[in-house]
Amino acid sequence: MDLKIIKNILNLISESDVNEVSIEEGDFKIKVKKQGTVETVTYTQPAAPAPQPQATAAPVQPHTPASQQSDASGSSDQVDGEVVKSPIVGTFYEAPSPDSDAFVKVGDKVSKGDTLCIVEAMKIMNEIESDLSGEIVKILVEDGQAVEFDQPLFVIK
Repeated sequence: MDLKIIKNILNLISESDVNEVSIEEGDFKIKVKKQGTVETVTYTQPAAPAPQPQATAAPVQPHTPASQQSDASGSSDQVDGEVVKSPIVGTFYEAPSPDSDAFVKVGDKVSKGDTLCIVEAMKIMNEIESDLSGEIVKILVEDGQAVEFDQPLFVIK
């Protein structure tokens, strides 16, 4: 099953009153349960899975003005700009590999569609692309840090 389809299913469930969905397609099974504000996802794959292409870009969720956000440490520093949030739960990586340069640094200019980082989820590297153009004002998470769905990652002005 395509990762895009799974992400769309998760988004639809999170926006609806449905509490549980189970889908089976051949040997692939996925079951999603919503428990209050926490969602649980379980899935099984066939014993010998077919090679799957890596996910390219996860859609970046709508951004919120940074003046309404506080940074990851909980301080209320006022930073002017738009906040880019994590579209999925996973591990934040600032570079494509440990020995590579970061995709972006504070002060870098980015355009819509530029890769900002990678969020690894279930052994799949998801490139997070910018949905706007501007300058990176602040990076709100550390390399290798676990991130939650909708957690602020960057401030772009």
